[in-house]
Amino acid sequence: MDDQRKSVTVAAVADLHVTEDGAKSYKDLFAEISSVADVLVIAGDLTDLGRPKEAELLASDLRHCTVPTVAVLGNHDHESGQVDDVCKILTDAGVKLLNGHAAEISGVGFVGVKGFAGGFGRHMLGSFGEAAIKAMVAESVGESMRLENAMRQVRSDRSLVVLHYAPIAETVAGEPLEIYPFLGSSRLAETIDRFRVNAVVHGHAHRGSYEGRTPGGAPVYNVAAHVEKPTGRPYALLEL
Repeated sequence: MDDQRKSVTVAAVADLHVTEDGAKSYKDLFAEISSVADVLVIAGDLTDLGRPKEAELLASDLRHCTVPTVAVLGNHDHESGQVDDVCKILTDAGVKLLNGHAAEISGVGFVGVKGFAGGFGRHMLGSFGEAAIKAMVAESVGESMRLENAMRQVRSDRSLVVLHYAPIAETVAGEPLEIYPFLGSSRLAETIDRFRVNAVVHGHAHRGSYEGRTPGGAPVYNVAAHVEKPTGRPYALLEL
């Protein structure tokens, strides 16, 4: 059976928030994932403050992961303004970091961007008024365009979209309504629904809900480590 037909098990998790003090190790978790999945996906907030030392600790733990690792950055990974250093450490450790790119593994196209805020549905923020508001909307639109460009790179008949910010409101349900606009944007879902997608994973909404669907029917999973999942573990298992 060739790669285009073989079922692929993906373990997906987000919001690990590795800290400089090394208070929490993920060695055992990564070893466990390696025994049950073909690919590990980390949907952002790999580090707590975006510091190189945090990335180094994560890279060390990832030595215990024996399956390919795909990831996108989250907002926390940008906090210290050292994104280039963080990315180099992780890519040197073998992580496929996606930012408007697609990577094919075992016949599955993995597509990723961080995404951005902006709100959902008719409550989505529009580009009107102050320059700061227009800049925020432009960032959201830019992430969606980056996602679209990445989706056009996919040649496989199966694909998984990896985001940090949510593309739908359904999987942030449980968070305070007041912060919904900062947890994601429907613009991401609009882009996703232009393509055939097997599944979408995201994080960011620690108190959100596990499962939902885009308006076009693509299944969406909030895989933040804090969200309860059918596995009973911090990660979700998806069959593609």
